[in-house]
Amino acid sequence: MNCCRGTEPLTKRDTNMRPAIPPEEMIVITLRYLASGCSLKDLHYSFRVGRSTAGEIVRKVCQTIWETMKGECLPRPTHTACLEIAAGFWERANFPNCLGAVDGKHVRIVKPPHSGSLYQNYKHYFSIGLLAVSDANYNFVYVDVGSYGKDSDSTLFRNSTLWNEIESGTLHIPRPAPLPGSDVAVPYAFVGDEAFGLSTHLLRPYSGTHLTVKKRVFNYRLSRARRYVECTFGILTTSGGFYIDRWM
Repeated sequence: MNCCRGTEPLTKRDTNMRPAIPPEEMIVITLRYLASGCSLKDLHYSFRVGRSTAGEIVRKVCQTIWETMKGECLPRPTHTACLEIAAGFWERANFPNCLGAVDGKHVRIVKPPHSGSLYQNYKHYFSIGLLAVSDANYNFVYVDVGSYGKDSDSTLFRNSTLWNEIESGTLHIPRPAPLPGSDVAVPYAFVGDEAFGLSTHLLRPYSGTHLTVKKRVFNYRLSRARRYVECTFGILTTSGGFYIDRWM
């Protein structure tokens, strides 16, 4: 990020006691924290700022980065963008009318004080929920982070702004289109795993073991499309996402 861009929210006034920390130094502190995974104590000694001040700087800069870059990195999906995403899934995964692959991820955190078991997930550690949708090019097109760790993927999706826009009809979902080689119009939908609930605009695999050939083929095709969000999460965690997880 250009250090001269979006620094106004980070600019503070000097006082009679001491000069304010420049925005450029605040960005450097935050990038050091995110890139190296060091503790606030390490920042305290490296940059000669208090640990509470370092924590406030990291939170403030991260919030500013999000507010400044979200429109560019995660733009609101348009009708044309939805059609392009669907074309990508058909070309790469042979799955038509797909608006994206959706999945949830638990981000490990230190237990917040006085939170009880709200943040304890089914794997018996404390976390917050991250819901994400990716396209067939391993790009995130939607994220929703901050839910309780106890919430399931289906709950994350039902409580997200994405689901609210789907239900209210404000999301620019294209009209139902015929499947390839057919004249039957089928709605566009997201794809998820067994943890999600079935709906008009969200498909999940057939459950059970004794399935017909058509159902097994459908599950295979859906799995090919759904794996893109799994791979996108993998790319995130292997390219430094582990340290991002620590502050999200």
